[in-house]
Parts: sequence; C-alpha cells; structure tokens
Amino acid sequence: MIDPRAIVSPQAELAADVDVGPFSVIGPGVRIGAGTVVGPHAVITGQTTIGANNHIYQFASLGDAPQDKKYAGEPTRLEIGDRNVFRESCTMNRGTSHDRGVTRIGDDNLFMAYSHVAHDCMVGSNTVFANCASLAGHVEIGDWVILGGLSAVHQHCKIGAHAFLAGGAIVTRDVPPYVMVAGNPSAPHMVNSEGLKRRGFTEEQVRSVREAYRLVYRSDLKLSEALERLEPSARERPELRLFVDFVRGSTRSIIR
Repeated sequence: MIDPRAIVSPQAELAADVDVGPFSVIGPGVRIGAGTVVGPHAVITGQTTIGANNHIYQFASLGDAPQDKKYAGEPTRLEIGDRNVFRESCTMNRGTSHDRGVTRIGDDNLFMAYSHVAHDCMVGSNTVFANCASLAGHVEIGDWVILGGLSAVHQHCKIGAHAFLAGGAIVTRDVPPYVMVAGNPSAPHMVNSEGLKRRGFTEEQVRSVREAYRLVYRSDLKLSEALERLEPSARERPELRLFVDFVRGSTRSIIR
C-alpha cells in the first residue's frame, strides 16, 4: 500500500492498510490510522496524529512548524480526527508553546484546495473550508461552520456552531452560532436558517434562533439587555443556550 517512490520514516507509525502515493514524505513521529489515503507529493511531518479514513490529496502539507516568529523548535502537535478530506495544497500547522501546544481538527471536515489552519487552532467537526479559506493562529471553529472561498479569520477569534462566512469575508471579531456574515470588515446579515433545516432543526427551533438574532442585532436593546431578555427561554431551549452562552463568553466582542 506504500508506493516505493514515497519516503516514510522508520519512526512513523502507519496502520497496515494506509495507502501512500508516490513522492510523498512522512516524517518521524507521524501516526496515521486505518483506512487513510495519502496521495502523491503530500508532506506530513512533526508530532502529527491522523485518525481513520482520512483522504489527503496531492501537495498537502500537514504538521509542519508553525508560522510564528516566536517559535523556537519546541515539541508541539497536530491532532486530526477521522474521515476528513484535505484537498490539494492544504496547509495545517502544529501548535506553539505560547498556547495549547496543539492544533486540533475534529471529524468529517472538508478542507478545499489551498485552505489553511494556523497554529493552535481548534476546528470542530462537519465543517467546510472552501478554497483559500484561512485561519490565523489561536482561532476556534465550532461544528458545522462553513467558510466561503477566500474568507479569513483574525487570530484569537471564535466562530460559533452553524455559522456561515460568505466568500471573501474578513472576520476580526467573534461570530455567534447560527449567524451569516459577509464583507470586509464582516457584518452580520441573517440567520443560517437553511443550513439549520438541513441539519434537522425544527421550524420552532429556527424561529427561536431568529428571534434571538432580532433581539441582539435588530432591536434597540443593549447587548446585556438582549441577553437578559433571552435568558428565560435559553433555560428551556438548548439552541438558545448555545447562542446566549457564546455571546456571554466572547472575549473579543461579537461581530455587530
């Protein structure tokens, strides 16, 4: 299953059925789980752990040193879950000792060509990174987030679950769950209601999310007042609990 033209370190650990294409390089310390396919000309280095049934296309670079001038060669990690797809020329960097020391990617994500995940990022599951979508360091991406092509997220920002970044969006503050943003600088436009319906949210749940959005973004209430208005409903509705807790916990302030 390993092409004779590939270079695989004796110190790498590959499951028996891992497929490695020609001219790929897999360095020491790399661990790759069952069913994963590594295409031609891919490079996987560092303390990188990759789960089962991932597909890594040509010219992807996973686990190399972080693009951080403070990095001085400390041992840091990249951890990747299961069933992810990394298309052509994706780049995923390890963490730094100035943060968690690890970059972590969940399960069932699609990273299209030239997308980038920088050091110390946390990416959830079931996300889509369209072509050239990029994260700066220390970013957190929730589950089911979609990042349009050429979108970019400033370091230390958080993007809540089910949010949607339009193509070319430049995000410099936190984006709450369910919110669609666009522009440079990005501004909120509406609730990602179509995405919620596709993921099994009921009409009642979508209506409650829309009402929360209107209170925060379309009313004359201060943010603290809007959250207090939402709190009673959030105690009974998990979809609102997620929204309210995210906004309360924002450290960079939310996009408005």
